[in-house]
Amino acid sequence: MRPIKIAVIGGGSSYTPELIDGLIRHHDQLPVDELALMDVDPERLEILAGLSRRMFAKAGVPTRVTTTGDRRQAIAGAAFVCTLVRVGGMDARIRDERIPLKYGIIGQETTGPGGFAKALRTIPVLLDIARDVVELAPDAWIINYTNPSGLITEAVTRFSEARIIGLCAGPFIWTRSVLHAMGVPPERANVDYVGLNHLSWIIRVIVDGEDRTDDAIEAAIAAGWRIDGDLMRSLRAIPCPYLSYYYHRERMLEQMRTAPQTRGEQVKTIEAELMRMYADPTLAEKPELLKQRGGGGYSDVALAAMLAIWHNRGERQYVNVPNRGAIRDLPDDAVVEVACMVDRLGPHPIVVGELPPAMRGLVCAVKAYEQLTVEAAVTGSYRLALQALLAHPLVPSYEVAVPLLNELLAAHREYLPQFDGGADTRDGANVFSLTSS
Repeated sequence: MRPIKIAVIGGGSSYTPELIDGLIRHHDQLPVDELALMDVDPERLEILAGLSRRMFAKAGVPTRVTTTGDRRQAIAGAAFVCTLVRVGGMDARIRDERIPLKYGIIGQETTGPGGFAKALRTIPVLLDIARDVVELAPDAWIINYTNPSGLITEAVTRFSEARIIGLCAGPFIWTRSVLHAMGVPPERANVDYVGLNHLSWIIRVIVDGEDRTDDAIEAAIAAGWRIDGDLMRSLRAIPCPYLSYYYHRERMLEQMRTAPQTRGEQVKTIEAELMRMYADPTLAEKPELLKQRGGGGYSDVALAAMLAIWHNRGERQYVNVPNRGAIRDLPDDAVVEVACMVDRLGPHPIVVGELPPAMRGLVCAVKAYEQLTVEAAVTGSYRLALQALLAHPLVPSYEVAVPLLNELLAAHREYLPQFDGGADTRDGANVFSLTSS
């Protein structure tokens, strides 16, 4: 077997121990020779490299951990390139959450204007990574866990030749949670899952060949799902928890407005403590506190994708992938989150057909927003950025969208060079000279 090198771009992420844990558990199936950790923060990089080496040593796994601040060096010769990038760090996330709340709009890391701002910052960076992968590791697969995962995957598939799978632990966690609530082992069930990243539904649950969807809905309701039970019965589907931002908008907005901290502020505190723990030279395992950080399941979905590709398994997984006719209501190049068969050629989406009418309008509206956001991120077009916000169901009007966009662009100016001084700005002015009105 040829040597396996995995590069982790953003190797100083607090999620890295999750990946190490998975590589240890699956070393017999994916014997990684080198794990190349790359990060722009040298202090975090060395902390995570030290913990990774201790975890491998404790497990008796001979994987060599290398570190670099040079992205191209990390990528060269890799079989898989895992991306765990947060442009602007946690402070940028907090701004993404706080600024929309000023305008009476949900502020969230991936949904609505917060996810929009993160996408504008992040897509150019991921496209740079993709270009390096095409040049230095042309056979490699990008295993993306950077949010917003669906928009990142769409940008890379549309504007590069790189091979990418967009991951989210949500579908894995939510489908397993429903089956657990039903008392059904996962190997006995097929779960049809459809939509976009963080905008998706469980639409059918088959157990031992029998349609048990109604039982699944009742089990989810009894388990305290975040969506109203009568609504789920009406839809005859189980919405992912992120759909509470649409179905229960006022309630979720009020919770965010009255909360003493945003989720980003909570995570910043947790991450500071995690880094302190990771730096402890006696620590050689992922700490329990990591569960509070969120992102559980990352190791499971990342390793599942890599193993299915490496061993040509043809395994059923939920990933973000170009539509290719899976959902008839959307263009073939639109990235969707559906069940796929994953083998050495990557993910092959399983045909869903037409979306139920109760879901179709929301999915199409958000996909229009996503495609406009990708175009705006790539071109630095103020006009397209404004159109993207106006297309989003959570943004109420032009009168709100304009000052909201101006404030988001100004707040993240240092991470948005594509918008600085471009010709396509309002009234021909520099975008960053515009202020909220």
